[in-house]
Amino acid sequence: MDDTIFVGGGGPDYRDPQALRLDYANRHGLIAGATGTGKTVTLQILAEGFSAAGVPVFLSDVKGDLSGLAASGREDFKLHQAFAERAATIGFGTYRYTSFPVTFWDLFGAQGHPVRTTVAEMGPLLLARLMDLSEAQEGILNIAFRLADEQGLPLLDLKDLQALLVWVGENRADLSLRYGNVSPASVGAIQRRLLVLENQGGERLFGEPALDLADLMRTDTDGRGRINILAADTLMTNPRLYATFLLWLLSELFEELPEVGDPEKPKLVFFFDEAHLLFDDAPKALVDKVEQVARLIRSKGVGVYFVTQNPADVPEGVLGQLGNRVQHALRAFTARDRKALKQAAETYRENPGFDTETAIREVGVGEAVTSLLEDKGVPGIVQRTLIRPPSSQLGPIDPAARAEVVATSPIAGKYEQLADRESAHEILAARAERAAREAEQAETEEARFSSEVREYNAGRRYTGTRVSRMSSTKSSRTETLGEAIGSVVIKELKGTTGRRIVRGIMGGLFRGR
Repeated sequence: MDDTIFVGGGGPDYRDPQALRLDYANRHGLIAGATGTGKTVTLQILAEGFSAAGVPVFLSDVKGDLSGLAASGREDFKLHQAFAERAATIGFGTYRYTSFPVTFWDLFGAQGHPVRTTVAEMGPLLLARLMDLSEAQEGILNIAFRLADEQGLPLLDLKDLQALLVWVGENRADLSLRYGNVSPASVGAIQRRLLVLENQGGERLFGEPALDLADLMRTDTDGRGRINILAADTLMTNPRLYATFLLWLLSELFEELPEVGDPEKPKLVFFFDEAHLLFDDAPKALVDKVEQVARLIRSKGVGVYFVTQNPADVPEGVLGQLGNRVQHALRAFTARDRKALKQAAETYRENPGFDTETAIREVGVGEAVTSLLEDKGVPGIVQRTLIRPPSSQLGPIDPAARAEVVATSPIAGKYEQLADRESAHEILAARAERAAREAEQAETEEARFSSEVREYNAGRRYTGTRVSRMSSTKSSRTETLGEAIGSVVIKELKGTTGRRIVRGIMGGLFRGR
């Protein structure tokens, strides 16, 4: 059927088709199971199915195995005969080898197109999670983002945030009056965390050109959805960076895409591999955000599929929204494992033909227990299912083939060159330089003024106050008779008699009127 994705054959003889309905594919899903039970192959065949149906896909390649989606399977492959037999067993008559349109991405730019965002788009909540900040430190980070908005300071990369935090530290007295205590110790702690993040390669995530979401939602000339593969083998050395980046991408899809209601098929399907990393030690605010995004993003036409070892890795609020489930084998070696297995079995709609808990424990490699949504979004009865073989190459392609796919990509050259336009770092540096020039000019002006005052005072001491006896004697000898009489009169007027004479003259004048 064109409106479904064939997953495998179920029932006692594996002849009962198990198919994922495209109109319910945006109701999210779960792929779970212990290591080595077939989760990666299930992810691969679902990606193939969505692509063939014209639905773009985004997934992370944690082990480097999924690059084979870009190449066709081959008859000389060692598992060719096994795949052919499995296809016959489950009634997969249209099975054939083919490749799929793939776009490779890499945070570090080595195995695909660079993928970036800006510090502003990441936001303080996810940045605080990325750097494992305390509540007080996160508060200061929120103040910094608020100031960036108010003062028109674009936060594009880490050096922008570092420069802004320096400014916050220098002006902490004024900011504390407005926003509350801005501790220099907390500012310093954030700067140290930024340095650690930079040393771990996090600076490559931030900058421009930032990722255009439209580039994740492309189709090829045949109408097949492009499969976007993020190289995550190196990225996984920093699990917090990996999980935060994927959560940011999910949040951006939620914020930017328009409402579409219940489409006939998703606009994009997002696979979140190693999903437990998202929730390990995550604060409640972050878990609440993931739950909100999972609940509401389906109306944007986006289906989210969490891939993890154990369903217990996903919080109940999120797990309850995952309608399409493929459960590979779980091992029960400890009491905790047995409890998790029992809880996993209880989440399925029972099948009277077998015990679900036993089936989850016993299914072999390439088998799974599946429950896929049916009419009106009702979970299907749980079935033991033999997963269909992949049409693309199982395992990675060689570096030369990968490089060719990158070079011939429709977005080749768009993200490779890093741009560095004016942002907070440059603006604050210009302000500091301008303030330094003004301070230097003020110092120069003050020094000049002080010099003029000293010269003036020195001149007064020389010509006025500090007069030698010789010059005084000489001056008195050369006075004229009129000048001498004038001096006597002035002295008399300054005295008591003089003041009486002046008062008498002035009084006579006023009385004469």
